[in-house]
Amino acid sequence: MPDEAILIRDQYYIRAGSSRLDDRTRVLKHGDSFAVFDRFGDIDPLGSGELGLYHADTRFLSRLALRLEGKRPLLLESMVKQDNTLFRVDLMNADTRRDGGQAIARGALHLFRSKVLLDDACHERLRLHNYSLATIEFDFTVQFDADFADLFEVRGMPRAQRGRLLEPRTQARELTLGYEGRDGRTRRTHVVLDAAPDWNGTLATFHLRLGAHDEANFSWAIACEIDESGAAGCRGRANGPAQRTPREGAQGKRSGPPQPGYQAAADRVAQTVMRNRERDPKIDSSNAQFNDWLDRSLADLHLLCTSTPYGPYPYAGVPWYSTVFGRDGIVTALEFLWMNPALARGVLSYLAAIQADTDDPERDAQPGKILHETRGGEMAALGEVPFGCYYGSIDATPLFVVLADAYYRRTADIDFVFTLWPHVDRALDWIDRCGDVDGDGFYEYARRSATGLRNQGWKDSHDAIFHADGSQAEGPIALCEMQAYVYAAKLAGARLSRLLGGHERAQSLERAAAQLRDRFAQTFWCEELGTYAMALDGDKRPCRVVSSNAGQCLFTGIALREHAERIARTLTADESFSGWGIRTIGSAEKGYNPMSYHNGSVWPHDNALVAAGFALYGLKDAALRVLEGLFAAAQFVEMHRLPELFCGFRRRPGEAPTLYPVACSPQAWAAGAVFLCLQACLGLEVRGPTATVKFSDPVLPAFMRHMHIRNLRIGDASVDLLLARRGGDVGISVPRRSGPVSVVTVK
Repeated sequence: MPDEAILIRDQYYIRAGSSRLDDRTRVLKHGDSFAVFDRFGDIDPLGSGELGLYHADTRFLSRLALRLEGKRPLLLESMVKQDNTLFRVDLMNADTRRDGGQAIARGALHLFRSKVLLDDACHERLRLHNYSLATIEFDFTVQFDADFADLFEVRGMPRAQRGRLLEPRTQARELTLGYEGRDGRTRRTHVVLDAAPDWNGTLATFHLRLGAHDEANFSWAIACEIDESGAAGCRGRANGPAQRTPREGAQGKRSGPPQPGYQAAADRVAQTVMRNRERDPKIDSSNAQFNDWLDRSLADLHLLCTSTPYGPYPYAGVPWYSTVFGRDGIVTALEFLWMNPALARGVLSYLAAIQADTDDPERDAQPGKILHETRGGEMAALGEVPFGCYYGSIDATPLFVVLADAYYRRTADIDFVFTLWPHVDRALDWIDRCGDVDGDGFYEYARRSATGLRNQGWKDSHDAIFHADGSQAEGPIALCEMQAYVYAAKLAGARLSRLLGGHERAQSLERAAAQLRDRFAQTFWCEELGTYAMALDGDKRPCRVVSSNAGQCLFTGIALREHAERIARTLTADESFSGWGIRTIGSAEKGYNPMSYHNGSVWPHDNALVAAGFALYGLKDAALRVLEGLFAAAQFVEMHRLPELFCGFRRRPGEAPTLYPVACSPQAWAAGAVFLCLQACLGLEVRGPTATVKFSDPVLPAFMRHMHIRNLRIGDASVDLLLARRGGDVGISVPRRSGPVSVVTVK
């Protein structure tokens, strides 16, 4: 079969027609907008092509090019501030000679660009300083353009028809670019400058004369506007925690061109980030590089968290998944739960509000099911992609129940649980009524939408589930980790039901969980592999493949102890453990490809869940090995930012991990991985009902002598903790305690 035919089998494949010219991009995000720049601060339509300013799944700016006398300035340095609030670039002029005029020696002019993103506008300030001893006359230009491409177009999906680009309009200090979409909505990009240039189409030219050691400052704002008439999307349920459209609340609506208030925007963004981080614990250790990884991960989580009418929600990742994903949001909230439960509350509130209440095969929706993904672009509105409000994930629903219970155990927030319970109850009902497609006692998925996802677990690429001979598994497919999630959901539902007085329901759920555990062990265990089958296909044939899926089963406690120990040995052996982390598929499998999305790569969040599973069974050495592998990878990647995934090639001394070309970076559950790995190694549990911080057989990695956790909050109380290695043990002291909170350590 020709290569292109193979690719077309998965219409949502993210195409990479060429390598990035420079993969060190710079990312800003705020609300429903994000921007991806090159290191010069430009947006150039070259390389893999994802650069741009995006809002609501549409690219509102596809070109932003600063030139000095027609040349690109030379790059000195560029960086995003540690807290992700500001992108700054230092440039200088190249050697330049004007026709018949003065020569400008290289380095005479310093150009400083800084950018912030606030709501639906990017604000930029440019400072030019003449460091020479002579007066310099020169021109600089800024080229703007907008293709208004839907994000799925940018990802590589072809379209038979597009809407109509409008003629650019300029006046004095303003440029307006427009697009009339086929969805009946008009999208506009407004550029407002603080000084009037000479316009030539969308090219702004400034003529400047700078005396010796003089400087000049310019600023502009680029804003995204959508005519919301005819807007569609996920709507809140009448009986949900809130009754507004989630993306509506995040997007807002602009009533005209912006003013280029750079400093006001920068101040507001900085204040918001500072306020949002106030209740997070502060962690530092004896290892400065580990601290850098922690700090970057925390900053990226806050970057990706979006304010919605229901509370904060972590958008999955930039650039391809900067939107609500049910599974990603739940897993990220679980990873971060011990640090700050406010994120979990926002995720639960949001997903409860748009829990499916109708049977809609085109959206893979059924009453009680939890959202997979929501999109706000033109292609989603027209049904060219099914993801406007799409429910095609098998595991988001049981994980929703698991998070609800975990949130209560962390916070003791009984009032919220009482409000949430009807949604938990409906999710449990969906599991029993719709989750078991063929009535065999296991929980499967089978796509009902002709355009929906073929595979609906976390490994949702079209070729992710296969047999030992490499042939694709045909559905309905029962993933091993789905059985584990349902097991955990039934036990979680039982605890919540008993808490609210439903003792008979609790007992019924517990019996069902025990029966599932027994049948799971008998059916999925593959003695010859030392692990669980990845899945059962529609004929109940096991997919006898060594995969990380089995490791995620440990996270829920469904595994028998002897099985857990065998799985840990299997997944930390060379076939599965690359040195950077556990591969999604073992290297001896026929379907293994270290450069694939799901069939041999290494995913940080996957590793974190597996590490937490190891720790649950007391396998701390295996959990430490995962943490140490991810830490080693974080030291090599730029800004210590772990991407969504990287290739599964074997780790070689002194070399960096091999990056995956179209991985999201930052990615929410990759950023959250370090916190769950750390929790696993420390055996850390924060118990809200008893105001207790519990450590079970805590261990620290070999590269760390001590760790300080400050201001860990439990309700209105807080505590500081100091953990230090003492011989083969870890000692824990409490330098500060505020309010009634106890700290216990068990072996």
